[in-house]
Amino acid sequence: MIVEQRDYHVYAGKLPEVLRLYEEEGSPIQREILGGLVGAFTTEIGTLPTYSTLWRYDSFADREERRARLAADERWKGFLARIQPLIHTQRNRIMIPTSYSPLR
Repeated sequence: MIVEQRDYHVYAGKLPEVLRLYEEEGSPIQREILGGLVGAFTTEIGTLPTYSTLWRYDSFADREERRARLAADERWKGFLARIQPLIHTQRNRIMIPTSYSPLR
């Protein structure tokens, strides 16, 4: 099992719009194709404004296959056209749980 953390640093003043678009459009598509949403968050302290998600996958190969399906989905392409102008930068990382992690 792996967990992918995706951080989206949003232009100032645009976080409410990003959250609305994800809630209404993006997240339903992602949940259908990616499954495994661990959580979605905003930051209180640190780099602001930031929208972060954690996604659980069975393996890196599972992640690659699901992300490829998402990228090919026409609904997702339309969503990206609306959301990308609101995002300044993005950071992703893959995390592997330790042997004592409750999430395994």
